[in-house]
Amino acid sequence: MSGVTIYERLAVLFSYPADGYRRQAGDCLGAMAGEPGEVAAAFREFYAGIEGLDTEEVQELFTRTFDLNPMCTLETGWQLYGEDYQRGEFLVRMREQLREYEVPESGELPDHLSHALLLLGKLEAEEAAEFASRYVLPALDKMRGAWKENRNAFALLLESAFALLRNRYPYDPALTPRRVPELHVLQ
Repeated sequence: MSGVTIYERLAVLFSYPADGYRRQAGDCLGAMAGEPGEVAAAFREFYAGIEGLDTEEVQELFTRTFDLNPMCTLETGWQLYGEDYQRGEFLVRMREQLREYEVPESGELPDHLSHALLLLGKLEAEEAAEFASRYVLPALDKMRGAWKENRNAFALLLESAFALLRNRYPYDPALTPRRVPELHVLQ
């Protein structure tokens, strides 16, 4: 799997688990070895939390974490805008960007975290920093806030992804996304 970015590895892990999920998590664990301490530590804890589970148990935990808990839905646009009209704008712009950067869509909506991570890996450095800082990090931060108590392995995956992006890109929680068109990459 040479040439696979850390963003591609994480995108797979934020997708519904299929056979081979634990192997993919193990591959990502190896890739995380060179990351700063808090990133790798949170990821190791995530991996330890799923290592002894079979695929069906991982799927059940994933569903309980992300699908049955609206505060942790993986749709970044919903995290940022809720049901506001701006989410619709965000969805349209994300779909345009996914097409432009040849990021294949899965059965998920265009604003799904897995798509955002894949797009992030294809953007130029300046655009990636803006996209991560203005959209991906705030969405992850909001999801993290919903897991202050009753944490599970997937909460640790969120922590690891947040720490990874926070170490790579600037983030000011006070700067919430305004209107979608102001971001160059989504115009």
